[in-house]
Amino acid sequence: MHTMTPLLKKQQAGEKLVMLTAYDYPSAKLAEAGQVDLLLVGDSLGNVILGYDSTIAVTVDDMVHHARAVRRGAPNTFMVVDMPFASYHGSFDRTLDAAARIFQESQADALKLEGAGDILTTIRRLTDAGMPCVAHLGLTPQSVGVLEGFKVQGKSLAAAEQLIADSLAAEQAGAKMLVLECVPHPLAKRVQELLTIPVIGIGAGPDVAGQVLVYHDILTYGVGRLPKFVKAYADWNTSGTEAIAAYVKEVKAGAFPELAHSFMMDEELIGALYGGTKE
Repeated sequence: MHTMTPLLKKQQAGEKLVMLTAYDYPSAKLAEAGQVDLLLVGDSLGNVILGYDSTIAVTVDDMVHHARAVRRGAPNTFMVVDMPFASYHGSFDRTLDAAARIFQESQADALKLEGAGDILTTIRRLTDAGMPCVAHLGLTPQSVGVLEGFKVQGKSLAAAEQLIADSLAAEQAGAKMLVLECVPHPLAKRVQELLTIPVIGIGAGPDVAGQVLVYHDILTYGVGRLPKFVKAYADWNTSGTEAIAAYVKEVKAGAFPELAHSFMMDEELIGALYGGTKE
């Protein structure tokens, strides 16, 4: 298990923290090779891996399955795993069962929970049970129906003050980090100034401890229109489609496979296959 200590030392030294989502063995392996500081096994896997139109359908089973693959691909990187929709609401016994299963079976280093209010009490109780937690405020995708869509949060004074209060309460509840999504840059900056824990922003501007983006977004891999806050660093949609099309074309034309891609056998054995010596 990895601790927060190396990450906090980087924050204290003024080094930005870099988090990236990962959902399987190859994405985790690439992310670790690229030297990200943290991995997030997000319930966004429902959108980018499973093809759902939201994260609501993602289950505890899904999270465990994918997080275990990520851990195998990135054994040396701090890994945060989302608790999926409705797995941490209702009775605490039920929440504890779901959290313990994700934490133990995936070898997670921390669990991420969206929201404030009663959720902060849950964060405190899970922390007391030995499971570090990351809070997630601002735009919380699991509550997008209540928030009436994917909109920037904290734009009014009242909303901004509430976000600040919730952020402070999250730290007081024992959250080890705070993910802040889709909030105005000056508000995110103020939140980080008031907190000692790292704030990891996504669509929250540059003045926080670190950034997180979705693996498929930064690579333009299987996704369409990107959110405003995303910068694409590659175009795997184009390069991947072109590569597949080239493969199809060569197979159809008989250009692949060549002998260089084939295995050979002794000439006598070849002859035997034809009932004698093959000329």
